[in-house]
Amino acid sequence: MENQTEVSEFILLGLTKLQELRCFLFTLFLLLYMASVLGNGAIMAVVLAEPRLHTPMYFFLGNLSCLDICFSTVTIPKMLSGFLSRHQIISFTGCLVQLHFFHFLGSSEAVLLAVMAYDRYVAICNPLRYRLVMNPWVCLLLAVATWSSGFLHALMHTVMTSQLHFCGPNHVHHFFCDIKPLLSLACSSTRLNLSLLNIVTGGIVIGPFILILLSYLYIISFLLLKVQSKRKAFSTCTSHLTVVILQYVPIIFNYVLPSHGDSQDRDMIATLMYSIVTPVLNPLIYTLRNQEVKSAVRKVVERKLLPGRT
Repeated sequence: MENQTEVSEFILLGLTKLQELRCFLFTLFLLLYMASVLGNGAIMAVVLAEPRLHTPMYFFLGNLSCLDICFSTVTIPKMLSGFLSRHQIISFTGCLVQLHFFHFLGSSEAVLLAVMAYDRYVAICNPLRYRLVMNPWVCLLLAVATWSSGFLHALMHTVMTSQLHFCGPNHVHHFFCDIKPLLSLACSSTRLNLSLLNIVTGGIVIGPFILILLSYLYIISFLLLKVQSKRKAFSTCTSHLTVVILQYVPIIFNYVLPSHGDSQDRDMIATLMYSIVTPVLNPLIYTLRNQEVKSAVRKVVERKLLPGRT
């Protein structure tokens, strides 16, 4: 019978409609990837090199930069190779690995943004107990919990997807191996997979998002009612809220809202936004309005260029 053999590789079709622009797109995404790696790498280097930035806020910012570099690396290099070869062919094992790391890093970042909101809540609303509450062991525990929750969430989807049978078309209508496009190709029942996607993935998106909203509602009310000097606190909160919006709005469109027949293009645009564009913007958002980071960057540059200067 036709198409009854198990599929061993997939062809990613997400950007085939734009192949006539492949040289332009290759250059564009290469520049975006380089900007993401260099920008986030610079933040990590400055946070490590400058003792003044050895605080919980910048510890979590360093984790965010690390996640952004890895997050971009999961999809962009494979996409770039596809622009060069015209066809993006990926093995079944490679597809599962890509799926795992995409959801591992993406869900870890969603949880980390909630942790960062909690850090700002304690720092602004309870400053006298900040060092006690956000001590190094608590920060390390929160970071480990963030990465672990993302890993376990991704492992669940990877294991469940690996149990499915793919015996029909092997054309994935996406630019990488995401869960929903893969489930649409499965020959076996995907009811449990879809239930886990809606409940668990929806929970890991909506849960932290609600915590972030509650944290910032309390922060804003606290600043408006009790704090005289609001400028610095509002500046920090604005940067973090901008990142939250850029990250969560596309994810909610992609994984929480119900899919329709014409949602494939919408899903790809949303994924491009939070997996490629947002990691590029994060370093700019956190540095342009942050005098501490800009001052630390200047000191690190001066230390490297003028080693004898005190």
